[in-house]
Amino acid sequence: MIVAEVPAWELALIQVFATHKSRYGTRRRRAALQQQGHRVGRQALRTAMHRRQLRALQPKAYTPRTTNSTHGLRCAPNRLLDQPPVVQANRVWVSDITYLPIASGAWAYLCAFQDVASKHVVGWQVMATMPEELIIVALQRALFAQQPTPGLLVHSNRGGQYCGNKYRALLHTHGALRSQSRRGECYDNAQAESLWSRLKTEELERREWPVFADLADAQASVADYFDYYNYERLHSSIGYQLPYLAHQQLLS
Repeated sequence: MIVAEVPAWELALIQVFATHKSRYGTRRRRAALQQQGHRVGRQALRTAMHRRQLRALQPKAYTPRTTNSTHGLRCAPNRLLDQPPVVQANRVWVSDITYLPIASGAWAYLCAFQDVASKHVVGWQVMATMPEELIIVALQRALFAQQPTPGLLVHSNRGGQYCGNKYRALLHTHGALRSQSRRGECYDNAQAESLWSRLKTEELERREWPVFADLADAQASVADYFDYYNYERLHSSIGYQLPYLAHQQLLS
């Protein structure tokens, strides 16, 4: 009996699937194979995946939600509305806070700052509560790592933490300008919301029980995921580049 030889691209496909732990759909798999010199169509990829019973994780549909902005604090206007498309790194960052489920039934809280042009996650923090200190630490990490020049625009939703005196003072010290979503306009901060969708799908949905064991597990898992996201995961909106490399290219 003659056994058909497995094409080189299919062997590479199996390796890509294993390396990225089921996170890549056909577009990213095809881009990854092309970067390795393999030319193959998406239908051939789908057929091979089906034959080998390799199933990619599917992100849940994005459900927009508004932030409770009844805190009575003064919000900044949405300055992104007046901005042309961002083509340089460290000119505009977006930020948001999300909930992370813990096995005990409690929650952890994650704040991150992401560059709009490169998609690079420049700073983040996970805590058991979400005071203003949560976003202060995440922003301090980003500012220390990136050292942006004055004029940086930092956009967020209308959450009370982003209206606090310490947060505003930190931005002012570094010559950064605050921007916030319009009331009831959940899509004003869609890029930050999209990051949460990816993290929860690609990190939690791979587990038998989609929760973190405890706060330490949440912190370690988020650190691992953002390392993967920045340095290993091809991003479709920047031409299937790695966010870290795109960030370096766009700093000039």
